[in-house]
Amino acid sequence: MNLFAEIRHLIIATLEQMVAQEALPATLNFDPITAEPPRDAAHGDMATNAAMVLAKPAGMKPRDIAEALAAQLQNDPRITSAEVAGPGFINLRLAPSVWQNVARQVLSQGTDFGRAILGAGQRVNVEYVSANPTGPLHVGHTRGAVFGDALASLLDFAGYDVTREYYINDGGAQVDVLARSVYLRYLEANGKEVAFPDGTYPGDYLIPLGEALAKMYGDKLVDQPESEWLDDIREFATDAMMNLIRDDLAALGVEMDVFYSEKSLYGTGQIEAAIASLEAKGLIYEGVLEPPKGKKPDDWEPREQTLFKSTEHGDDVDRPVKKSDGSWTYFAPDIAYHYDKVSRDFDMLIDVFGADHGGYVKRMKAAVSALSDGHVPLDIKLTQLVKLFKNGEPFKMSKRAGTFVTLRDVVDQVGPDVTRFVMLTRKNDAMLDFDFDKVLEQSRENPVFYVQYAHARVASILRKAEEAGVEVADATLLDADLSKLDHEAEIGLLRKLAEWPRLVETAARSNEPHRVAFYLYELASDFHSLYHLGRSEDGLRALQEGDAATSQAKIALSRAVAIVIAAGLGILGVTPAQEMR
Repeated sequence: MNLFAEIRHLIIATLEQMVAQEALPATLNFDPITAEPPRDAAHGDMATNAAMVLAKPAGMKPRDIAEALAAQLQNDPRITSAEVAGPGFINLRLAPSVWQNVARQVLSQGTDFGRAILGAGQRVNVEYVSANPTGPLHVGHTRGAVFGDALASLLDFAGYDVTREYYINDGGAQVDVLARSVYLRYLEANGKEVAFPDGTYPGDYLIPLGEALAKMYGDKLVDQPESEWLDDIREFATDAMMNLIRDDLAALGVEMDVFYSEKSLYGTGQIEAAIASLEAKGLIYEGVLEPPKGKKPDDWEPREQTLFKSTEHGDDVDRPVKKSDGSWTYFAPDIAYHYDKVSRDFDMLIDVFGADHGGYVKRMKAAVSALSDGHVPLDIKLTQLVKLFKNGEPFKMSKRAGTFVTLRDVVDQVGPDVTRFVMLTRKNDAMLDFDFDKVLEQSRENPVFYVQYAHARVASILRKAEEAGVEVADATLLDADLSKLDHEAEIGLLRKLAEWPRLVETAARSNEPHRVAFYLYELASDFHSLYHLGRSEDGLRALQEGDAATSQAKIALSRAVAIVIAAGLGILGVTPAQEMR
């Protein structure tokens, strides 16, 4: 039940009655009409812009429409008052029974409360992480993994058919560098002294691979030319790194539906087919690019390349897809990969990139627009950097990785639940400070603790109620007399619960799962406030001694809070706490 959508339907139905009564013209478009929380809660429970958006097309004064609409809305039993404000906004107040029924809806639907039909089964591909298979995932990948996974869950909850996908960048020069780095570890395992040149991967995580190769080949590959071992070691190392990455993702609770290999695009005609598709649309030509910004003309060596007319689809400049020597650019396989996505009949594509890929956004959107003739939208979300702190100081680099802090470094210290929640406490394109001490604090300033504590506190209330002989099964709470929830703080908490379905749709429309984390913190805060009020006002305590009926009503509210928190944490990939230690 989306209460805001329900009241919006009431407003539109009332306007349709006004049209039938010839109080309004029959050609009005009601789509822009909203019913949402007012900016100032003191003004009411909901506000609608109906009169403001209809005035001009109706050729009427907004206040005249507002007064007529408000008069009719007050005939509905759910509306206790409809007041016209300013030039024509209408502020609505709802009957307490409307809010009280929200708790019943939550108990009835369980964690499906708020599940939306917004997506209507549209097929969405969410590609995230997609790290080069050259080592363990680092903390930057961690943020992208958490964001992408939570976004996929959010879209699923909002009614989309979601595919989670990882693009394995195993077709470029970086996997050759990996193979050479592993070969050095192989030589080391055979007793040779080695040095890692700049650009290779010196992390300790490659030592086991070198040892494994030594067991497989003995000293057979020692002093052999690269041509004798590069292909085999590249395949061996890439497979080993992908197994490591899969284990890292599993430690974070991330499971992919598809792992798509870039290498599979080469030598199969898929890149050629994608470029041919663009060429058939007149979007491929031979030409010379202008000197890049910041370059002096005498530093620029013009050369003819095969170019994609990406400017015809919103890019700043056209982009090369084939070099002057006839080899493909890095952009060409990415075009082919997205051509494959479009060919798989997805209705929408979402790519989650690191902040360093910001310059890739326009060209990739242009490519998908061209490949799909504008029918398949691509949204690219950039995740900003994470700064790690411990004891107030920047966290030191990982010896195991050689050059960066790994996902495992983070998860091993604070656990997957804390890692995931904290990674979503900022919008994806904002910098994030991750303090290992603060994220484990048991205080209101630690959002993950504060939300988990609310869920655990409800679990404690239920246990105490059962010990006191009060029946608290959901089926029983459904029949509780919720009219007893009449205190301002209780109604306020019910209002916050009612926002959940609307929040899900809003977050899904904007592809912003951090909104879920923000909402859960606000819900937990409202619940904790009510709980603390109960310490000074006996009538607000969840357990009312000798009054099972009132106890069940108040416990029903607490239980509804726990259900919504569990649903939200489920979207974030976090396990709700039953107790805090």
